[in-house]
Amino acid sequence: MEDSLLSVTEAAKRLGGISKWTVHAWLSQGKLRRTKVGGRTMIRESELTKVIEDGGKSPSQHRAKV
Repeated sequence: MEDSLLSVTEAAKRLGGISKWTVHAWLSQGKLRRTKVGGRTMIRESELTKVIEDGGKSPSQHRAKV
């Protein structure tokens, strides 16, 4: 199965209508990985699935419960 590529705007819509600026921030913070196609930033659908399954949290923010 091929992984679809989405624009930042499309990814923002798929993530519940968040701002495209939030998607850009997540890319900068490493919460999402980008795929460059020419000069465009694209996001693989599988990357969105990871963020959705993780509740929008980056792996570095996970802390062990004490």
